[in-house]
Amino acid sequence: MKKVRIIQVRSAINRPERQKLTLRALGIKKLNRPKDHDLTPQVEGMINKVKHLLKVEEI
Repeated sequence: MKKVRIIQVRSAINRPERQKLTLRALGIKKLNRPKDHDLTPQVEGMINKVKHLLKVEEI
């Protein structure tokens, strides 16, 4: 299974509550703090919802 590293690069201030909750579900709490995940369809869907706030790289 592929692994991805997710880093939040833009603020969630003035974003809809659903996007804030999606970031929280991904385990992201602060800017520029990486979080590693297995690339499952569920995680991929969450990444697509907030991709404008994230930087995603394969590891």
